[in-house]
Amino acid sequence: MLTISDVELLRSEELRRAIEENIERDPQRVALDKRVPCAALVATQVKYLQRARKKLPHLYEARCIIPPRAFEQSSSMESARRKALCGDTLLDLSCGLGIDAMAAARNFRRVVAVERDEVLAEVVRYNLTLLGVNNVEVVTASSEDYVEATQESFDWVFIDPDRRSDEGKKMVRMEDCSPNVLAMMPRLEHIAKRVAIKLSPLFDVDEALRLFPCSEVEVVSMSGECKELNIYSRAANPAVRVAAVGLGEWTFGCEALNLPPCCEPFEPSRWRYMIVPDVAVQKSRVAVAAFGGYASMWSNNGFAFAEALPTEGVIPGRVYAIDGVAIYRPKELKRELKGVGVEILKRDTRLSVEEVRRAVGARAGSERTLAITTIAGDNWVIYVKPMP
Repeated sequence: MLTISDVELLRSEELRRAIEENIERDPQRVALDKRVPCAALVATQVKYLQRARKKLPHLYEARCIIPPRAFEQSSSMESARRKALCGDTLLDLSCGLGIDAMAAARNFRRVVAVERDEVLAEVVRYNLTLLGVNNVEVVTASSEDYVEATQESFDWVFIDPDRRSDEGKKMVRMEDCSPNVLAMMPRLEHIAKRVAIKLSPLFDVDEALRLFPCSEVEVVSMSGECKELNIYSRAANPAVRVAAVGLGEWTFGCEALNLPPCCEPFEPSRWRYMIVPDVAVQKSRVAVAAFGGYASMWSNNGFAFAEALPTEGVIPGRVYAIDGVAIYRPKELKRELKGVGVEILKRDTRLSVEEVRRAVGARAGSERTLAITTIAGDNWVIYVKPMP
């Protein structure tokens, strides 16, 4: 954990030069190099600057100070910049490494970022100077104290509550996070027109809408991994009730959740393509709606099947060409797949991947790809190939 003394050292010309000279080296070698001043401190910064190249490239380019824990908990800059926040003033009650405040600074005249950790607040102030951001004010205080004391009004309040306990345990329920957003909401709604809340990707969409009925909710994924769930409260007649976002690729919005899946009989010979819905589409409960018009689903948690693919737009999921579809009969499959390296995709079935591999005598691998799913009480195996 960084101290104020560490921050002062890292701001010195000597250590900034040492970091620059060692930026491409293995951090472990840097830590053991007696020629490097404050080698352990420099090595840690080299390590996290290297990690920041992709996630936070602007911090890497400016050689900002990066506290390890704050880095692990921060948004990526791409994720921060796409949040639907703009106006005159923003209050950020969960400053952390300051990534969301830095991103919002482009869309607001003034941003106030509150951070209770004195060392982290000082790091963010210094980093803002390196980055040339001059419209973000960092205040050292707890969120609760600042909100109770402020006499200002804001267009937006943004809050990303700490989802770890003092012992490091992950917290999912909003009331267990710090600060307790639910307890603060009456005051937040008094000082701001709208409130944006970033939550863990584990948080349930239906629960978000229950707690904030007049709101928009979005589930964000990147490269097939769910990253965050955002709530934009107090939306007047929102055009989009729930949105699934594939960061940098696509966005799908829908007002109706959990639409009924297809009730027609499953006709194996009809389908040419199978789509594995993106995790954000599934988690946001909009899968059936997202593929409506060109693909059918027999379950909100299953695969989508299409006779043809749309010629425009991006499909929110992985597309496979279907080579064949059959009822799952392990003994028959074993004659074909024994000893073969098989990747198995599964949705909406009690069969496990390992159970299927054992039953058909296959091993883990990529020579063949099979999809296993249950439709109308029957287990089906779909032979697929990834689309180029």
